[in-house]
Amino acid sequence: MTIVHSVNKHTLPPSAIAVLSVLEDGTPKTFKDMTEQVSIAPRTVRYALKRLKENGLVIEKFNFRDARQVLYMKKILTESEVHAEMAST
Repeated sequence: MTIVHSVNKHTLPPSAIAVLSVLEDGTPKTFKDMTEQVSIAPRTVRYALKRLKENGLVIEKFNFRDARQVLYMKKILTESEVHAEMAST
């Protein structure tokens, strides 16, 4: 199974693209990590994450090391999901 990623960058705001680029390395990140790395206001990062989650590009995971935090990761789309997404556009 090939794992690929598809992003329609034309429908995402620049802030969401910046946040997504921080998650490109595949390492789970906290909200604080992302706000520090993109140098964008926390409110804007929160909105960007909301848009990315709505588009199915980011997933939230429970942080077992610190239950007060949520970890965010870039969702990896399978080849069949990419084909379905391309067919719907």
